[in-house]
Formats: sequence, structure tokens, C-alpha cells
Amino acid sequence: MSRGSIRRGEALLAGLLRCRHCGRKLHVAYSSENGSSGRYHCRGGQFNHGGDRCISFGGMRIDRAIGAEVIERLQPLGIEAAIGAMEARRVENAEKRRQVELAIEQARYEAARARRQYDAVDPDNRLVAAELEQRWNERLLALRALEDERDALAIGPQTMLTQAERERLLALGADVESAWHSPGATPATRKRIVRTLIEEIVVRVEDDALALVIRWAGGDHTPLRVRKNRAGQHRWGTDAGVVELVIALARQLPDKAIAAILNRAGKTTGRGNGWTRSRVCIVRNHRGIAPYREGERAERGEVTLEEAAGVLKVSEATVRRLINEKILPATQHCKGAPWVIRGDDLDDATVKQTADARRQRRPPSVDRRQNALAL
Repeated sequence: MSRGSIRRGEALLAGLLRCRHCGRKLHVAYSSENGSSGRYHCRGGQFNHGGDRCISFGGMRIDRAIGAEVIERLQPLGIEAAIGAMEARRVENAEKRRQVELAIEQARYEAARARRQYDAVDPDNRLVAAELEQRWNERLLALRALEDERDALAIGPQTMLTQAERERLLALGADVESAWHSPGATPATRKRIVRTLIEEIVVRVEDDALALVIRWAGGDHTPLRVRKNRAGQHRWGTDAGVVELVIALARQLPDKAIAAILNRAGKTTGRGNGWTRSRVCIVRNHRGIAPYREGERAERGEVTLEEAAGVLKVSEATVRRLINEKILPATQHCKGAPWVIRGDDLDDATVKQTADARRQRRPPSVDRRQNALAL
């Protein structure tokens, strides 16, 4: 069964997926600004017979899941490959030294033979003597070069596998995942690895999941289930914790103030951007969160820190101390968010007595001209 040639693009499984519903091969279509977002679809029935589209799903999760399966099976092979590489290097170095030794023996013979020829020539035949002397010198230079190469092989650290290199090779062999995700591993390289191990992947859409059957080279089959994004979900979705925070803060503050609090808390959007009033508004509208309405806190019987300080006739710092000491109940959804205090809790006798005591403990001014501030 032909899988076709390796396709261009980021999609890892192009040419390997087959629809379990109709038996046709799946195609891949790219979108986004740079064309890096792949989506697999089966539309053979629609194109050929005018029927409905069969299946369609995003490629990010299924590519990641199949990549994890490939890495899991390559892990022991990676260690074996590392050990094999070390053994191959040792054999290669030994073979190279043996070849150099044999070449030296041959060079010594050639040099000795050239010397004998030079010694046997008639000294009066200067032309022949000069030619034989030149040949002898060339043989001696070749012998010297080979001896230098042998000495370099004997003392050169680059020809020996050190302990650090051995540990690094074993670490790389064990950590196939790092090699898989390394910048040097191109999509084409990953596709070749996948096609070496996998013959075909049969896929079927079941509600919110993809049911896969991986046919490995050699005949083994592996079932796999991959969760599928629901409608409206994508990889740039806002974190659930941030959404919950927006839901809570929307009952206290307008969008602009919520954006400022989220930025101070280090929260970002799904794409890693900072928050603005419009981005908070988009999240609210998408989630159906009502905007803050002026006066709704008072309708719920809630007061702010400043309002609580005015009722108790103390400073805001004193109110914070009462909260920290668990005397005055209050909640804060995140650091920097306003404190939520119930107005009924300010009527508690313990809260009032503590506030009065703190207010009376203020040291009087030594300057008689200092006026008292009206609270």
C-alpha cells in the first residue's frame, strides 16, 4: 500500500491517515498567517459523489500524540544506538591505526628499495643518480608523514572516547524526546522517522475524541484515543483560572480596572499578551459574563476597604490589620484586587470595639497648634 512521498508542511501524519468511516485517505489543509496550522479532513465522498463531508479535525493534538508514541518506542533503540555508536567509533579508531601501521610498513619498504636502487647506480651516470635520489627523498617524506599521523592517532584526545563523551552519548540516546524536539530536527526528518516505524493510522471520530489504530511496521497494532477539541476551543484559549478571576472581578470592577489587576498579577491572554479593556470585554462576551453595573456592590451589601474605614472611623491601614488578624472577615480574589467586605460584618461588636481601641491608641501631637483631623 503506497503512502506517497513526504509532503511539504508541518503536518506530521500527511499520507498516513485513513478514514475508518469510508476507507479513504485523509488530506491535510493549512491555515493561519504562516500556514503552520494543519487540519486533516476526509472529503473524498463529497468531491467524487457530491455527498456530505466525512470527518475533519485539527492536527496539533493527534500529531503530538503520535509523536509521543514514536518517542516511547525509540527510547530503548536510542540507547542501543548510542552504545553502537561508541563501539563503532572504537572499532573505527582501531582500524584506522592498523591501516596506518600497514601503510608505514609499505612506506619503509618503498624507502629501503629506493635507497638500494640509488646505491646500485653508477655514480658517473649523474642523470639517473639524481632521479633515483629524488625518488628516495619522496619515499622518506611519505614515510615521515605516515609516522606523524600514527603519532597523532596515539596521542590525540579527539580519537579517544572520554568518559564525558560516553555519558553524553548515553544521555542523548536515553533522551530521544529532546532530540525529537530539538531545533535541528526538521519536520521532514520527523516524517521520515514516523514513516520508518508506522505503516498506516486508521482514525475514527467518536463524539469529542479520535479513536486511532496504529499499524506499526512489522505487523503490530496499537489502539489510541486522543481527545478532540470541542467547538470553539483552540490552543489559544484563555486559562481557566484567569476566566474564573474575570468572572469574580466583573462583579466588582469595570473592564479597564480588571485589565490593570490582571496585568499586575502577571496574568496573560491565551496568546501570551497583556490585558486591555477590549480583551477583557471579549472574554466576558465570549463567556456570557455581564459587565459591572454601578451600585451592584451596594445592592449585595458589600463595601470596599475605603468605605469600611469610613464607617469604622479608622485608617485603611487599620482595616487591613483587622483583616490580617482575622477580626474582620473579608475576601480578596487575587493580590491587588479590592477587598470584599460585607457591611453587616462592620456592625459586629468585636469589630467595633477593636476599631475604637485602635483609634484611641493614637498618640496625641506634641504641638498644641496641631488640629485634629475629623474622621
